[in-house]
Amino acid sequence: DEGLNQSNSKPGGFNAKQLEQKQKNLAVIMELFVQQNEISNNNVEKLLNISDATATRYLEELEQQGKVKQVGKTGRGVYYVKI
Repeated sequence: DEGLNQSNSKPGGFNAKQLEQKQKNLAVIMELFVQQNEISNNNVEKLLNISDATATRYLEELEQQGKVKQVGKTGRGVYYVKI
């Protein structure tokens, strides 16, 4: 069925506009570290008005980039610090 593969989306399912917004959001998260040493998932959710899952993905991406480090394993005790 050839009709299914005609999407011009980028790898990962992001189009250019979404990717640009994501990069802006990641930059905003990093700017928050100027004001405070520790950032939680909830801080990111409220700051960017995004879902819990999206906040988690953003923080995990920053962690993979070596910019932040997760402290704690799961739940309310988890926060992130800038490296």
